Amino acid sequence: MVFGIFMAILDIQIVASSLEQIQAGLSATKDEITWVQTAYLVAEVVIIPLSGWLARAFSTRILFVLSCGGFTLMSLCCVLAWNLPSMVVFRAFQGLFGGAMIPTVFAVIYTLFPPRLQPAMVIVVGMVVMVAPTAGPVLGGYLTEVVSWKALFLINLAPGVLVCLATWQYVRVDEPEWELLKKIDFLGIVYIVVFLGSAQFVLEEGVKEQWFESREIVFFTLVAVASGMAMLYRELTIDHPIVDLWAFRNRNFTVGCTLGFILGIGMFTLMFLMPVYLASVKGLNSLQIGQYIMVTGMFQLLSAFVAGPLVKRIDSRLMLALGLSGFALGCWMNGNLTYESGYWEFFWPQAIRGFSLMYCFLPINSLALGTLPPEEVKNASGLYNLTRNLGGAIGLAVANTLMIQLNKGNYAALREHVTAASPETRALLGGLSQRLSGAGLPDADLAALKQLYGLAIREAEVLTLNTMFHILAVVFFGTLLLMPWVSKVSADNGASGGGH
Repeated sequence: MVFGIFMAILDIQIVASSLEQIQAGLSATKDEITWVQTAYLVAEVVIIPLSGWLARAFSTRILFVLSCGGFTLMSLCCVLAWNLPSMVVFRAFQGLFGGAMIPTVFAVIYTLFPPRLQPAMVIVVGMVVMVAPTAGPVLGGYLTEVVSWKALFLINLAPGVLVCLATWQYVRVDEPEWELLKKIDFLGIVYIVVFLGSAQFVLEEGVKEQWFESREIVFFTLVAVASGMAMLYRELTIDHPIVDLWAFRNRNFTVGCTLGFILGIGMFTLMFLMPVYLASVKGLNSLQIGQYIMVTGMFQLLSAFVAGPLVKRIDSRLMLALGLSGFALGCWMNGNLTYESGYWEFFWPQAIRGFSLMYCFLPINSLALGTLPPEEVKNASGLYNLTRNLGGAIGLAVANTLMIQLNKGNYAALREHVTAASPETRALLGGLSQRLSGAGLPDADLAALKQLYGLAIREAEVLTLNTMFHILAVVFFGTLLLMPWVSKVSADNGASGGGH
């Protein structure tokens, strides 16, 4: 089952790194091709909260086999896609099937394993959830260059079939509750789908459309607000809700979801910022970017071997505080880099962040899901995973918007200082002109000006990205203020509670 979610999470990032090649293959425009990503993410976010109800109705085993089978079939359809609309439809279904797998696995940890084994299992799933996005761009870049973009989907076929067969054969967690199908809350499903679909669309497309200057974005924002309020009212007042929001009465669960939301902001925003920094400032290709970013994944793996034994020995609150501080420190260090910074300057901030992630993930997971009664875990797991994904979506939307604003401001500030009156500017322009005319360029002065403009744009971008890393650091340092509300969850308190 863990291998199944590895494919589902990998598929988001692996495609992101090769959108240009897919765009060429399907002869789409740059704006249109982003729908290949948006369709997947919208469908995934919509299905995640419904997965708890689906798992109760069909049983974990049947739901997972159907999801993984559907995901594999849609991967094959993506290979055979004949134009952009067909690809977008197949990707949406792929996201729908993929999204249902993720919370199901988290729920199984807390229903199948005794409390003493739960931390070890969380580490296994946590490594997959965190390493898959890091591995995605590297694998995607490599496959696209060596084979073709179709290989990104072909690699899902064999593992997908094996996962389906193994799950059907060996996973016996619960029995289906077919009577739930007689009491389907259709209106609730419609409200949830419309609310999450609209919200995700607004967050994904808002930046490109200049937010509320676009009628489309205004319309979908109003739809999201209205359907969100209708959903809240309905799910809190009917007898058999499709998503049980009363789980938020449990303080541990609510605090865990809040921390999960913040972790989602950090993880997804960094996955977006690092490649942008390395591509646009340092001019690296996708394979070189992969080699830089791999550091985070390697240290996540390393930390799993340390965090696992440690979780039984130290207070989970101390572990979380260490994780949040380490993550913030890594972000802060990343915000002090320049264009000249080389591999090793990028290495240490990523190493510290990667090592700290598991220290955040383990306590947050145990806090959110570890103290709930078993019958509530399936539903709560869907909500918990949804908050992390929404954190990521909101983080990316805010980061994109902030970067556009900061870039303009930084460039304007540089322009004020880089003027014809400044002796440094004159000296630099003179030097550039000489070098270019020596190289035999006819209009060396104009070429030198263009180079100067390029330098100003690049430095504005460095300043912007550094500010973004510092903002993330402040967010994570600020999260430490939530620590008084975090309860202590030990690896054994469930075990001792069950023994009496």
